[in-house]
Amino acid sequence: MPKVKILSDELVEDLLLGNKILFKYGIVDAFGHISVRSDSDPQKYVMSRHLAPGLVTEKDLLTYDLDSVPVPATKHRLYSERYIHGEIYKLRPDVMSVVHCHAPSLIPFGITKAELEPVYHMSAFLGLGVPKFEIREAAGMTDMLIRTAPIGKALAEKLGDKPMVLMRGHGATMVGKTIKHAVYRAVYAAQNAQIQSEALRLGEPTYLAPEESANYERYIDEVIHRPWNMWIREVKE
Repeated sequence: MPKVKILSDELVEDLLLGNKILFKYGIVDAFGHISVRSDSDPQKYVMSRHLAPGLVTEKDLLTYDLDSVPVPATKHRLYSERYIHGEIYKLRPDVMSVVHCHAPSLIPFGITKAELEPVYHMSAFLGLGVPKFEIREAAGMTDMLIRTAPIGKALAEKLGDKPMVLMRGHGATMVGKTIKHAVYRAVYAAQNAQIQSEALRLGEPTYLAPEESANYERYIDEVIHRPWNMWIREVKE
């Protein structure tokens, strides 16, 4: 039985796998994190203690309330940016999982006027819109980290109802209705950014039309198990 009683066995396993998949595919390195909302108490979420994602095990998982306070209290060091997760869960009851990363291919789109747009069907979700968060507008001069609830709330408000938000000079945050969706969006957002950057060097890309994006997004639930099952096999091997 899992030590994290607030999650089902399946969610515990998916959260551990999500950490490893994100690391294997270069979405996170020593930094970054993924969380999941409790399937028994929507006012709580689960995420690792302060640890590199590739090293997370079940014993490292902690429960937080939506103010990002650990429940129960712990002596473990916590991620300073846990407020990203709690504040998004507060404003987005539809979100069940949050990924925060510093994927290198995404950084250029957060620091320039170039918009991250879908260049192929695998990243059709980008057609829903990708806002950019400027931390200076929310908190002035900082160390760029989302260390407080007010800054986390400002990020969540900038995300709005979109699938992800770029963070100037920092990285990106993706959300999903399951861990699988959040991980999928993180992986394919980064791949789209790399392809789009290469296409921009050649000329003006042709992006997916809003209708094309919407049509594929309606289909994704039917096929998301394919990359997820492949990723599981690769991280287990």
